[in-house]
This record gives sequence, structure tokens and C-alpha cells, in this order.
Amino acid sequence: MSDSLPASGARTQDGREGEGERRIYSVSEVLTGLRHLLEDRVGRVWVVGEVSNLFRAASGHCYFTLKDDAAQIRSVLFRGASRRMPFELEEGLEVLAYADATIYEARGDLQLVVQLLEPRGQGALQLAFEQLRRRLESEGLFDDARKRPLPEFPRCIGVVTSTRGAAIHDVLTVAARQSPATRLLIAPTRVQGEGAENEIAAALDALGSRDDVDAILLVRGGGSLEDLWCFNTEVVARALERCPLPVVSGVGHEVDTTIADWVADARAPTPTAAAALLLPDRDALALRLRESWRRLGAAGHASVAARAAELARLGDGLRMLAPHARLSAGRTRLRAATRGLVHGVRAGQAPRRARLAAAAGRLDSLSPLAVLGRGYALVRHAGSGAIVRRAGDVVPGDRLAIRTAEADIEAEVRGAAARGEA
Repeated sequence: MSDSLPASGARTQDGREGEGERRIYSVSEVLTGLRHLLEDRVGRVWVVGEVSNLFRAASGHCYFTLKDDAAQIRSVLFRGASRRMPFELEEGLEVLAYADATIYEARGDLQLVVQLLEPRGQGALQLAFEQLRRRLESEGLFDDARKRPLPEFPRCIGVVTSTRGAAIHDVLTVAARQSPATRLLIAPTRVQGEGAENEIAAALDALGSRDDVDAILLVRGGGSLEDLWCFNTEVVARALERCPLPVVSGVGHEVDTTIADWVADARAPTPTAAAALLLPDRDALALRLRESWRRLGAAGHASVAARAAELARLGDGLRMLAPHARLSAGRTRLRAATRGLVHGVRAGQAPRRARLAAAAGRLDSLSPLAVLGRGYALVRHAGSGAIVRRAGDVVPGDRLAIRTAEADIEAEVRGAAARGEA
């Protein structure tokens, strides 16, 4: 069949051949002819539209519909062309499609076979950057919780960069000034152009597998978004994620920010700043050492003084607790107690003596002996000892025992009469 449908004989109003043989086409012939006609007369065109009904097949092909407010057309982006795109198709994305207009004969559908896609309104690289940034951020690759601390005194630092760029010169200059004793292990890679991201990822994997490397510098000088694109790829982001060593990223100038900066454990605005961040500064260390010695000396003196004061206090306490000191203190307390006791006894004796004297005086006044001393006598029966008080207590012939103050007299009663009797 030719590229266009061949002309047939003239037709009548009812569709029958007017003259000559009737030409009949199969469906596939009609569609094939239309496809060739469309490809020859239309060919590749730029079409603007919104992506809808997006479907990604397991083969890697993308099927979708391009539409506007009034119409739509089926489209396909085959795997080879899809791999060349820096960004991913998204539902609702407005794009410019450079495509072959054709017919998919199996379904009889008009179709665009897309060769190239550009996002409408922004660059493809910028869109790819934003898409990857959002996806990695949602996975937690930028979280501070997964960032590892940088070693304070690294013995060996791996450097991933180009050996022909200014970045390696900056790193070597900082290392010579700040820490010449720190060893640098350089893993040379390309840092620009197609495939550079694979070299960077391989260098990160190689350095991360070494036992003698403590941390890694990933550095490059400034450039455009296209120049720095290898640092905005998922290949490098995943290599940074799986690297077992802390990585400092110093890519571009201060205004440049890459995906690698966000995934790395620390980010510096320039290669020089990245090297200064990771390498110990010997001048600052010397200053810290002198200050530490000063604080250590002051702390030592203060500690010795405090211990001496404590020792003196304990010595005083020990002397107070020694046996001779305790015995001396006991003697002093005993003498004071004795003096107090003597004074107390003496102070208490005077009133008691006065009361005793008064009681003795009263007792003497009541004592029979005192009465006898005044000339009185005590008369008792000699046998019974009964006291004779009245005349009726005796009869003549009774023997009496008479006691005076100074003598005991025996007498016999010859007679007794009561006072007042004749």
C-alpha cells in the first residue's frame, strides 16, 4: 500500500463505483495508510498539554494522555527516551512534548510517540531537583537524627574530588596550614558531565570500606546547575546514605545548594570551609591546650588548699579525741564538778544546820533530862517501874526508884498524902 490511499473510480451518491473495478481495503490497510500519511504530512511536532492517566509499565514505558480544555490525545514515552529525561513525569504536570504523530494500529488510536519532554514554565533540571528533594526528604534522608558527629581528631581523611580542579588545591592548602599531620587519601573522580555521579558513588563506597579512613570530604568548586548536576542525582544521594563514615559536603559557592549537601552529615559553603570544618586547627588546639593547663593548675591549687584545710580540721578533731586530751578534759570537768558540788553542799548545809539547831533546842526543852536538871525527880515503883504521879499510887512500905538529873536514889514509902490534904 502506498503512503496515501489510492484513488478509486468515481462514486455515485449511493457509494457504488461509477466506473471500473471496486477497490476494497482491509482495516489494517486503511490504518497503515493513514499512519504513513500522518507521519509524512505531519511528522514530529511540538505539542503542549497536561499529563493525565499516567501509567508506568513494568517494561519502563510510560503511557499517558496529553489534554487541554477541549481535547486529548494518547501518548507514549518509551523506556529509552524516558531514561534520558532528568525529571519524572507527574500527574497534572504541564509539558511541551516533541513527538511523532502516528496511529497505533492495534487499537486504531491516534497517538503521539514522545521523543523529548520539557516541563512548561520551569527548566527540566530544576523540576528534577525539586522532585528528588521532595522524595528524599519524605524518606527522612535529610533528618538531623541520622546525621553522624564528625571526629574531633581524624587520623586520615578521604577526599572525593577532581585532581584538576581548584577544590583539591583549597583542601591541600587548609590541611598544610591547620593540620599537616593529618593524612589525606584522595579518590580522584570527575565532578561534572554524564556518568560523573557513578564515579562519585564508587569513590564514596571505596573510601567507606577502608578501616584507616575516619571521615570523607566531598568537594567541588562553583558552577551552574548543569555543572553541579551530578551532586543532585539519586545515585550520589544513595551513596551518601549508605556510607558508614561521616561525610562533609563542600560543593560550589555559598549560594549553591545541592542534594548532596542535605544528605551529607555536615555541609560547608565552599571546599575551603569544608576542609576547615573537618581538619583540626593546630593553632586553636595549642590555645586550648594552654588554657586547659592554666585551668588545670588553678584547679590543682584550689584542690590542694581545700585538702589542706580539711586535713587541718581533721587534725584538730583527732587531737581533741586523743586519750590524753580526753583525760585532761575529763579532769577539768571533774574539778569544776567537785567545786560545784562542794559549793552546793555548803550552800545547802547552812539552813539545814539552822533547822537542826532549832529542832535540837525544841527537843532539849521537851527532854525529861532538861526537867530533871531544873531540880525535878522521876519517881517509879522499884519493882514494876510504874511512874508515881499521885499519893494513891503508893502505900507505906513500897520501894521506889527516884531519878534526878545527877543521881539514882532508892527509897521506901513511909507515908503519902495528896497536896491540900491535912
